[in-house]
Amino acid sequence: MSWRQLFLSELKAVFTNPAIIFTVFGGVLMYSLIYPLPYSNQLPREQQIAVVNLDNSAVSRALIRMVDATPQVAVTKTAASIEEAKHWIQTQEVKGMLVIPEHFYRDLLLGTSPTVSFAGDAALFLVYGTVVEGLATATGTLSAEAKVARMVMEGDNLSLASQQYTSLKLNMRPVFNPTMGYINYVVPAVFVLILHQTLLIGSALVGAAQNEMHRSAGPGYWHTCSPWRMIFTRICLFTVIYLPLTAYYFGLSFEDYGISRQASIGDMLMLTLPFLISVTALGIVLGELIPRKELATVIVLLSSLPLVFSAGFVWPVSALPAPVYWLAQWVPSTPAINGFLRLNQMGASFSQISAWWFQLWGLAVLYSLAALGLVFRNRRRRERLSEVPLTV
Repeated sequence: MSWRQLFLSELKAVFTNPAIIFTVFGGVLMYSLIYPLPYSNQLPREQQIAVVNLDNSAVSRALIRMVDATPQVAVTKTAASIEEAKHWIQTQEVKGMLVIPEHFYRDLLLGTSPTVSFAGDAALFLVYGTVVEGLATATGTLSAEAKVARMVMEGDNLSLASQQYTSLKLNMRPVFNPTMGYINYVVPAVFVLILHQTLLIGSALVGAAQNEMHRSAGPGYWHTCSPWRMIFTRICLFTVIYLPLTAYYFGLSFEDYGISRQASIGDMLMLTLPFLISVTALGIVLGELIPRKELATVIVLLSSLPLVFSAGFVWPVSALPAPVYWLAQWVPSTPAINGFLRLNQMGASFSQISAWWFQLWGLAVLYSLAALGLVFRNRRRRERLSEVPLTV
């Protein structure tokens, strides 16, 4: 079989399989449109909270108005006790609570520091952080006003007091996530995982479908052509298919959602090539190991959530168990996510992510050799089975 015939046969195996078409093209397109939609507003706003005002003074009511004016939270309920506010949090009626203690106004006049307490539902960390940020901003502003007023009463100049009421000023400038939103934080990494999983399923489906066809209809071109030529052709075919899909994710999709891009096209291409080759080779290995094609989708989808948490962008690497971290290094998505995030989102140079680049090439060579060995083994097994004489 010539190279041209082999390439056309592989091309036909891919584009005549509805499951591969739906997974590769439909999956990539649908995920790019659907996944970021819940996070299009970037940050949660106007989280509902309850207030427990045990002081009921003019200053405490001013604090409540300041809290309600922040973009992060909205005061929707007033509780008579802390237990009532806790009950509302437990029943998901509110996301947090603010407790203003007794003698709040008196303590401010005496110059002592009253303790204002706030709490939130930490089941969703982003929501909890938003509630705490809004409450801390309002209480910090009131505290600054009280300090400035006290300094003016002691004879300090108003403009000088407004600048020197605290010895430390915080100037926050987000570097890698300029909007401090969810899209810039998680979507770039998840897009890499989507490319990884859809390519893995597509590559595995080809081999698994051929295994089924061999049992039902006998040997095909994959049984007669050279194994290394078939593997090389399949890797090249899926790489060519996924290069424009990867460019669509890192180009048009990032531009549409306002995700920052720092890397050059050349650096992105250099990192993309070993990523696509290693994933395709791993898919060939998976396709040679499974007897039925539907198992490819099941196995890959079940691995998605563990891969997300072991990649290092959702859960810190230092908190991962050593065996989990070690196993994650054998999956191409782990070095790819770390490399792409640092190169494209954090502005790292290519030399700074070279360790992950070499790791991807190592995985590409390893899984290509494993695929070659499995193809040879399965082919010899089929030949032995075909030589066994039938007995009546």
